Amino acid sequence: MWARVWVPPPPLTPWQRWGRPLTLLLVTACSVFLAEALDIEDIPGHGPVVFLRLRDGFLLAGCLLSILLAHEMGHYLTCRYYGVDATLPHFVPSPWFPVLGWFFWPLAGFLVCLPVLWFGIQDARIVPPSPEGIPLGGPFLFQAVEQIVHGSVPDGMTLRLGPRALAAWFGLLVTALNLMPIGQLDGGHLTYALLREKALPISRIGSWVCVALVFFGPSWILWAVLVRLLGRRHPSTLDDEAPVGRGRVVVGFFALIVFVLCFVPNPIAVSWPEVLRAVGLDKLLP
Repeated sequence: MWARVWVPPPPLTPWQRWGRPLTLLLVTACSVFLAEALDIEDIPGHGPVVFLRLRDGFLLAGCLLSILLAHEMGHYLTCRYYGVDATLPHFVPSPWFPVLGWFFWPLAGFLVCLPVLWFGIQDARIVPPSPEGIPLGGPFLFQAVEQIVHGSVPDGMTLRLGPRALAAWFGLLVTALNLMPIGQLDGGHLTYALLREKALPISRIGSWVCVALVFFGPSWILWAVLVRLLGRRHPSTLDDEAPVGRGRVVVGFFALIVFVLCFVPNPIAVSWPEVLRAVGLDKLLP
């Protein structure tokens, strides 16, 4: 007869406990800084010239990492409060798109995002559209603050976002992605805590909804693949029968409101016809 014996894990080394998280944080901060600070312009007679916009780089890195740190430390401090063994946050840097791996931002990050959004929209300017710009879809909250600060943008004009507004846009977007009721995303945790046996079918439906969102534009392809790979089933807890309490139900309801405020159907406002034209497949268009 076999018996399970729980063996405590070996203690973490100083590198595992402090060195690795701090190194990843610094590398991530550098990647975010460079993503905004480096600007390459083609100067007639000189060719491509690299400019370093220090202020913009520091603004984007500071605002974006503040939102991210609020999220991650919210998880970490909650674990410490309840006696759960947890490591310090591990950041995921990327050389070309610094938020690819940042899918786990809680409501703490949303609260930090609000003042960043307000001051970022105040810095934004109404300008003619530029062919070099990337059109971004605006979450409901982003559009509401934009309307309060700038009013209606005139036809033929657009709102140019500075580093703070761009950080707030990413913060709202990833907050919405994280609050989707799928698997072990924060939205999946909330759904499992409140609905238990209904969490799995809701998670499956949510993952297929992400696939359906590809209809709005190609920007959903990566996320649709990721939520399928991350899994739809939430693991059981040590005591699934324990009540969550009225306070946590209120938190779950607030999280639903935050999800609605942050969600945007087409984050990168590029349509499928535009993509097909860009890659030379115009013949596939009706």
